[in-house]
Amino acid sequence: MKKLTIIILLGLSQPSMAQSNPALDEKVEKFLRDHRDEWHDLNVPFVDGQTLHDLIVKNMYTAALEIGTSTGHSTIWLAWAMSKTGGKVTTIELDEKRHNQAIKNLTEAGLISYVDARLGNAHEIAKEVAGPFDFVFSDADKNWYKQYFLDVTPKLKTGGCYTAHNVIDGNTPKDYLDFVQSNPGFQTTIDKKSRAGIMISYKK
Repeated sequence: MKKLTIIILLGLSQPSMAQSNPALDEKVEKFLRDHRDEWHDLNVPFVDGQTLHDLIVKNMYTAALEIGTSTGHSTIWLAWAMSKTGGKVTTIELDEKRHNQAIKNLTEAGLISYVDARLGNAHEIAKEVAGPFDFVFSDADKNWYKQYFLDVTPKLKTGGCYTAHNVIDGNTPKDYLDFVQSNPGFQTTIDKKSRAGIMISYKK
């Protein structure tokens, strides 16, 4: 009964196609619950992490790219989803201290095996990383959002999802928002459950 209560609290979907690992789920749920109010330092809000997780599980995505790890809150949600779909997350972080803390957090949550954590400049790594991907989460330097989009979307599969954070809180340049929303190759909506907002774009 306690297990069921936790799943309802987090509001997570459990599609029949997703892999089941109750022991890991319990470990991740406990980690997220215990640290829920500790995520600062450029991390996403809890509700946005949950949104990213649910997008992956719903669509059974298996190859994710995250641009901007910070200390790993969003990465935990992405990796948890990948543990259910049989996939993996490649995540990029410029700051060594945040990168190391993210690895520590992912290890404690039991998810490090689902993550390829890369330390370096995303301006270069986003160009070099091979792909293909079916899910992307962009949450690094907002003035580079358009270039990330241009560099990565050729490696995004048809039907794949490209997401970007902080699109309604004034942190993202308007020209990027206009560029993506008017792009005929993508169907775009904005999730407004948090004050930050997530732009969600499916590749046609």
